[in-house]
Amino acid sequence: MPELKDQPELDAAAARDWIDRWDRQQEVYMPDREERFTALIDAVEASAGRPDPLILDLGCGPGSLAVRLLARLPAATVVAVDADPVTLALGRAAHADRPGLRFLSLDLRESGWAGQLGLPAGRPVDAVVSTTALHWLSAAELGDLYATLAALLRPGGVFLDGDHFREDQAASPVLDGLDRVLEEREAQRRYPDGHAGRAEDWDQWWQSVAADPALAAAAAERARGHVHHGAEGSQLSAHTGALRAAGFAEVGTLWQRGSSRVLCGVR
Repeated sequence: MPELKDQPELDAAAARDWIDRWDRQQEVYMPDREERFTALIDAVEASAGRPDPLILDLGCGPGSLAVRLLARLPAATVVAVDADPVTLALGRAAHADRPGLRFLSLDLRESGWAGQLGLPAGRPVDAVVSTTALHWLSAAELGDLYATLAALLRPGGVFLDGDHFREDQAASPVLDGLDRVLEEREAQRRYPDGHAGRAEDWDQWWQSVAADPALAAAAAERARGHVHHGAEGSQLSAHTGALRAAGFAEVGTLWQRGSSRVLCGVR
């Protein structure tokens, strides 16, 4: 692996190109991604109660949601957290001059991460948001995370998670089966001959990243430390149960298209 000093610099224009490709490959799996972003941001704006909310973006990736939040709420402060060195490098390079946006490298699975956020003293968080990130956590990790968020959020503050949430297969086998069939048929209608050659997918994007000299060190670091859990965190019941156990007053779905939802917890 080349030393950092020998690597070409990742400039803002190149980072924005990578993020544009990231957004397009995400839409292969989430054709409703922008609609879901909009619904989530609508909920932040409606619940904030002030023009300058303090927002945490968990599993922020390269900042796709964060920059959309700031486009709507330019006086907001968004603290964007992730543990992936590649997407953080892209976000920092592309959005270094974006007022109100700060990227932090933190692992939500490790205890004490909230103490490293550098939040203003005496200022509770108005909203915590996430998209397509927290499904990688186990049920125990979700429980710890939501207990931490309950302590960070102001009374009436909201947690909003946009993701694919599955019905409990044991408790609702028909609903779970229908949910999967509808999702598969929508994908077939969108790409009747498959998306190969028509759209870059997840694996292709990461393979291209690893081949870019400006991202090679970050990609190698990611490969050494990257751990994905099983499907436990994709279960809707795992999230709703953990949110209620953490003391959230209200928990429910604000927006939905098939298994794609915006799940909300009100502190």
